[in-house]
Amino acid sequence: MNWGVFEGLLSGVNKYSTAFGRVWLSLVFIFRLLVYLVAAERVWSDDHKDFDCNTLQPGCTNVCFDHFFPISHIRLWALQLILVTCPSLLVIMHVAYREAKEQRLRETQGENYRCIYPNPGKKQGGLWWTYLLSLIFKASVDVIFLYIFYRFYRNYTLPRLVKCELPPCPNVVDCFISRPTEKNIFTLFMVVTTCVCVVLNLIEATYLIGKR
Repeated sequence: MNWGVFEGLLSGVNKYSTAFGRVWLSLVFIFRLLVYLVAAERVWSDDHKDFDCNTLQPGCTNVCFDHFFPISHIRLWALQLILVTCPSLLVIMHVAYREAKEQRLRETQGENYRCIYPNPGKKQGGLWWTYLLSLIFKASVDVIFLYIFYRFYRNYTLPRLVKCELPPCPNVVDCFISRPTEKNIFTLFMVVTTCVCVVLNLIEATYLIGKR
């Protein structure tokens, strides 16, 4: 990964954000993205390999694993992080469009051109709407993924033992999940930080509307 490009994107998002937006960005980068990359991804790396069932029936373990883990936490978190950070890049693109438009006017009309955007990063007009919609989208994505996690993994927890009786299992078999306590701790941490991010987005949206 090119960290120079990533750092440039982050500095651009930080530059055009409000104080609440900067706190949100720090929370996402430090407590969600870094935790995901450094720790959580390794915890779930042995999901299928260490999912043990007390049977030697071919296919039983695979079927039970797919039933209790329809989609991995890691893949859901990766998709969530991608969707929740993309709207911030739209704000940067909108500011870049304004700056490019100013540059074209300067080139065609000379130095005496009429300035349309004295401050391209100021949240007025279309940029205000872009920023507000990005906040609503980010909060909506986090809420939707919280609901998805709740539906797939009741109460956001993983049990130590699950009982499976799906074919081709010959009878009710006991299956054991690897490191359930550690996974529950990471899941709770990610859920709490997601809730904090949603609250920050709503506060920032309220602040933005009130300031206007």
